[in-house]
Amino acid sequence: MTTQSITSGQTKQYKRFVEDAADKALAEVGLDKDRLQKLIENGDEFQARIIAGIRELSVSNQFADEEVESSYGYLSGYKPKGITEQTNILRQLFPGIGFANEKLAEQPLPPNAKGWFAIPKWQSVAKTYNEAVQKVLDLIKKQRKGKFYNWREGKLGETHFRQHERTAKKLETLAEQQKDYDILVVAAQFGLRHRGRSVRRAREVFTANEFGLGAFEIGCMLLTHPERLQHYDDLWIDCAGNEYAPDADGAFSYAPCFFFSAGGVRFGTGWVGGAGGYYGSASGFLPQ
Repeated sequence: MTTQSITSGQTKQYKRFVEDAADKALAEVGLDKDRLQKLIENGDEFQARIIAGIRELSVSNQFADEEVESSYGYLSGYKPKGITEQTNILRQLFPGIGFANEKLAEQPLPPNAKGWFAIPKWQSVAKTYNEAVQKVLDLIKKQRKGKFYNWREGKLGETHFRQHERTAKKLETLAEQQKDYDILVVAAQFGLRHRGRSVRRAREVFTANEFGLGAFEIGCMLLTHPERLQHYDDLWIDCAGNEYAPDADGAFSYAPCFFFSAGGVRFGTGWVGGAGGYYGSASGFLPQ
């Protein structure tokens, strides 16, 4: 049953997905005449499984029990800086980095975004995303005069740590839209929108144009906004744009986080299904 909110474009795209999936399945499964006939004879069951998949993937109530009440916020008085001030800070921290299309920050923010943030393309910082993250963590430690500890030191290689696929794709879209610049102008929020939600619950309720920010992106935002995390009671930040495998065994069931403890910023990881009132996932938004 359709609803008035479904557009003709969405319907067209949905049907194209179904047709593409059918073609891909035929090519990859390698059905012969007899096996395809068997599938046709089991048509009712086949359709039932497709419908069940659509129901599962089209709702946003998964992990609904992974939300708790939270009153944590930006105790230290953080507010988004102007985009020019941010890019100037980044050019001091990353010598040789280029510029941003600062005029983008003059347009209205997408719904749920709370500010425009300057975030370098990680490719302009290092050869790999993982190396870029390490550089940012080192800069945070320097900026905080040593009051920083990385609980995953030496365990940020590709077998442990990676970008979430959704985030990688959304950032690629932004990079293509701003392809002549080293620094992206990104609409984002710094965690308050998803406070009290587990990482996977936050991912579940992301809007269509929303994506989780990772350690590199959030780390750069902390470099330009060090006041964001200055107190134990500041809302801590989940990195829903990353995945982490504690045992480097392919089970990427954790996500990184930034938090404040013992007088300094800490970088660690936690299970994606854990909900705490003191954490919130930071996220970015594509322009609409």
